[in-house]
Amino acid sequence: MDSPQKLPEVSDIFVCTRCGYCCQGETTVSLNEHDQKRMVAHLGLPREEVARRYWRITGSVVQMQVRDGHCIFYEPERGCSVHAGRPWRCRQWPLHPSILGDENNFYSIAESCPGLKTDMGYAAFCRIFKMLLENSPPPDQEE
Repeated sequence: MDSPQKLPEVSDIFVCTRCGYCCQGETTVSLNEHDQKRMVAHLGLPREEVARRYWRITGSVVQMQVRDGHCIFYEPERGCSVHAGRPWRCRQWPLHPSILGDENNFYSIAESCPGLKTDMGYAAFCRIFKMLLENSPPPDQEE
């Protein structure tokens, strides 16, 4: 009798080094309602204070502020200071579905992300990544 195949884990293809490269730039990610609630709960502050101190709100668009060319939550000595409460887009990165459609995307993203495991090669990486996508809830539904 065959034993059931062990499902892969994200750590099989990616382990965040908290280098901060993905946190750089003058733009940042938008926060959906779920992201906002997760971040408020993680910070343990009233929503109004979190919004005032950390978010940039333009109309109905809520984004994290940028300070000194980085996301406001990036700290050079430890990386993301809200790692457990970060938005789903941050949770997703660098495992972006575009990798599956274009090998060049895989290598381009890997150049800027030391946590992406490239030593297994593109085909093996994609096989594991596809299995992860098939067996995971949508990223905006993760707790």
